[in-house]
Amino acid sequence: MSEHLEEARRDMVERHLKGRGIHDERVLAAMGKLERHRFVDGPMMSRAYEDRALPIGQGQTISQPYIVALMTEALELQGDEKVLEVGTGSGYQAALLSMLCERVFTIERHSELLARARRIFDELGLGNIVSRRGDGSIGWGSEKPFDRIIVTAGAPAVPDSLVRQLALGGRLVLPVGDRREQELKIIDRLSDSTFRGRTVAPCAFVPLLGKEGWTLSGA
Repeated sequence: MSEHLEEARRDMVERHLKGRGIHDERVLAAMGKLERHRFVDGPMMSRAYEDRALPIGQGQTISQPYIVALMTEALELQGDEKVLEVGTGSGYQAALLSMLCERVFTIERHSELLARARRIFDELGLGNIVSRRGDGSIGWGSEKPFDRIIVTAGAPAVPDSLVRQLALGGRLVLPVGDRREQELKIIDRLSDSTFRGRTVAPCAFVPLLGKEGWTLSGA
């Protein structure tokens, strides 16, 4: 089983990542090393390296590898950054970030998912991840500023709290759109009051729920 999973992980990197234009060698190396199958439930383990989102419970998913790689590459991490992740979910994205930056702060709404992710972080010895339960749409104000912020849920608009928590020269990567389809956007903070945004690609994430996201009713 382990040999099969290792082969599937190598194939994921070569075919689904390199083959679709991911070129950041640090991202490719980290995704080639990190065992994605640890972050999915047992019945889904054999499908962990397919290029598709998989259910992880609580109505949430672990994003498809290509989208994870695309968003991570867009952060342009050098290794010394302080990063905020909104939406811990399975913990896979946070674990990947921990291999590429200095420190990760990650927020999750669902206590069950957060507890499971924390167990995996401990098992993998990832000591540079700080996590808490809360409303990620308003960020983590007590720990600002962040060099990078990544949101792994679709927002109806760019949350003002998140852009205000960016350090000067910082970058926010997030999906923005309706509850079913979004566009992946990059927002750079150029000065105290100047921001530059651009659209990268279409995507589809679960909704970002919270004060500066969607309400539970969708209103």
